[in-house]
Amino acid sequence: MNLAAMDPTTYDAQLTAKRIKLEQAFAKFETPSVEVFASEPAHYRMRAEFRIWHESDDLYYYMFDKVLNDKVRCDQYLPASALINQMMAALIAELKPNHSLRHKLFQVDFLSTLSGEILVSLLYHRQLDDQWRSEAAALKARLSSQFKVNIIGRARKQKIDLDKDFVVESLQVNDKVFHYKQIENSFTQPNAKVAIKMLEWAIDVTQNSQGDLLELYCGNGNFSIALAQNFNRVLATELAKPSVDAAQYNIEVNNINNLQIIRMSAEEFSDAMAKKRSFRRLGGIDLDSYVCNTIFVDPPRAGIDPATLELVQGYERILYISCNPDTLKDNLQQLNQTHKVTRFALFDQFPYTDHMETGVLLERR
Repeated sequence: MNLAAMDPTTYDAQLTAKRIKLEQAFAKFETPSVEVFASEPAHYRMRAEFRIWHESDDLYYYMFDKVLNDKVRCDQYLPASALINQMMAALIAELKPNHSLRHKLFQVDFLSTLSGEILVSLLYHRQLDDQWRSEAAALKARLSSQFKVNIIGRARKQKIDLDKDFVVESLQVNDKVFHYKQIENSFTQPNAKVAIKMLEWAIDVTQNSQGDLLELYCGNGNFSIALAQNFNRVLATELAKPSVDAAQYNIEVNNINNLQIIRMSAEEFSDAMAKKRSFRRLGGIDLDSYVCNTIFVDPPRAGIDPATLELVQGYERILYISCNPDTLKDNLQQLNQTHKVTRFALFDQFPYTDHMETGVLLERR
């Protein structure tokens, strides 16, 4: 992390540099003009993690600056949401005089929402006892006069939820509001306002779609729930159980009746589609009944494995969201043989870093 680079006055120039870098990297694929979706220049991250430094009676958050090669005190943090910054100050004031809550505390994680909820996880190098639980409950009660807050205590092989271990985010996407259960320690898009732009872009590029949608790596159903309006049916896969559970909750709370989530990895689903293996988890699901002309993939940083890449090539249209332009470029070496990029987007999820989130729509040549 380079804290000195986090200067809102330089944001536009940094985003322009990213766009140019992306255009140059993908020039060989003859992509259309890049659609650029900017972030807020400050207070854009809905989650943040801080280490805790104990110094006599003082107690403060810090991060490690790779440029300075040293820790930097963080009483406030420009990228974090306004809600996180407010909670940072209120929480540290509560922790400083409280021996039970601060004893061997080494990290605090925050997960906030645009809808006003915030989850605070306190991580310890000791086992948590009844006194900790009592003090934490009193802390939650005091903070609840200002915040919609939940508190979690974590230690080795120990997790204490005072209430619940999730928040519910509400995102205004075009003319609809979607609600998403976001579980502590599970993946969520960190930049909520850019996440809204990503959903709106995905909805736009799949307008007037024919048939059904297959989605791999669906997480908590973030995209599949928003995209369901553009398809007859949606079949989505996800391996992580907490994410699948959250997706089922999100399907119900958003009244989506044409979306089916399967707990499988992309590799397993590729084998099932190729009839190489049978899976009990597919009991009652007739894969052959789906008429999927479009596939949506949002893979991890490693990109798409070779078997799944072959599966993806079998579809007329491929919607690909990537958190790693390098692996996207590698995958496009193969996909470009059968498909052409017709939409190309840069989503600035992570300002002031080299990280680029990209989206491509590919259509069969």
